[in-house]
Amino acid sequence: MNHQPLPLDGITVVAVEQAVSAPFATRQLADLGARVIKIERPDGGDFARGYDTAARGLASHFVWCNRGKESLAVDLKDPRGIEIVRQLLADADVFVQNLAQGAAARLGLDAAALCAEHPRLIAVDISGYGAEGPYAHKRAYDMLVQCEAGLVSVTGTALHPVKAGIPAADIAAAMYAFSGVLAALLRRGTTGRGGPVEISMLESLAEWMGHPLNYGMHGGEAPARTGVAHAVISPYDAYATADGGQVLLSVQNDREWRRLAEQVLGRPELGEDPVFATNTARTANRERTDAAVAEALAALDTPEAIRRLEAAGIACARLNTVRDVAEHPQLAARDRWREVDSPVGPLRALLPPINLPGGAEARMGAVPALGEHTDALLRALGMTDEGTAALRRDGVIA
Repeated sequence: MNHQPLPLDGITVVAVEQAVSAPFATRQLADLGARVIKIERPDGGDFARGYDTAARGLASHFVWCNRGKESLAVDLKDPRGIEIVRQLLADADVFVQNLAQGAAARLGLDAAALCAEHPRLIAVDISGYGAEGPYAHKRAYDMLVQCEAGLVSVTGTALHPVKAGIPAADIAAAMYAFSGVLAALLRRGTTGRGGPVEISMLESLAEWMGHPLNYGMHGGEAPARTGVAHAVISPYDAYATADGGQVLLSVQNDREWRRLAEQVLGRPELGEDPVFATNTARTANRERTDAAVAEALAALDTPEAIRRLEAAGIACARLNTVRDVAEHPQLAARDRWREVDSPVGPLRALLPPINLPGGAEARMGAVPALGEHTDALLRALGMTDEGTAALRRDGVIA
């Protein structure tokens, strides 16, 4: 069977990136076949390299977001370093940056300037709050944006708001940057022109706040924080089982409630009891609803609880740990795990979730060492070994 090529084969991306939002966006492009040249500082590189040492000595964030890239370590504060980047951009299709607001413009690498110079270039600016407005120059780390976007206000228990356990603002911005690049490439295919793509972390996460935002704007009050319970559906929560596990179940309509009451709780009379018969009633009487469900599930071990819920047609899930996810039977059955190379040897990694049946598998390249590709990239630009050695002596490259 002849496989179709990866959709971004032949596309070159140059990225001045750090942390999560831009690196995760460009990793998606690399997985789909793009060549991604990652520009890093010679003195330590992307600061996410130093976040932790959990991945056999490498930082887990960096391993996750940077496979399949070429690392060019160059000092952008030196005019010779900027000139190297400009030479790379002459043949690039996409440029991505998430420097502090205004930094790219000071370097001459802002989207407007680059697109004026290179009409086919797609230039992506990822910022915390956008280029204008009172927050434009405000520091924007993931947890700060989670707070500004209201995510923290709707996450947690009634007493304690909490941040999301993943960098939700960074990921939201990354995925809109990724899809923005794909949309811009499509447009370039018909118009022949690239152009700027602007992504704000706040605007990205505010979009993801769609349900509570619309509920609050139009309903008068934002949904209450309810832990893992659903704010407006009951029962929809996690319940302890006899073997120390927890099972989350979701009843979406009153027919399902009647089946749950009869086939799992063993109390069919609750199906018609006015206190429980409708979702509105169950939500108003959440404590009594939860108590009835909790009592029944506490007598069952986790496998038996799951079996009975599934037999009754009730949506349910185990409340898995991170370790459980790493060994999840569904991921194993669908052959989702691969190994990627790295400076410390092969590391386990998930296939990206975009599946293209009949096409080549995602290109899950190696995690690069800092400056691993510097010499090869400069040689391709026509620089001599002597010139490279001189730049290295001056600290312009690593």
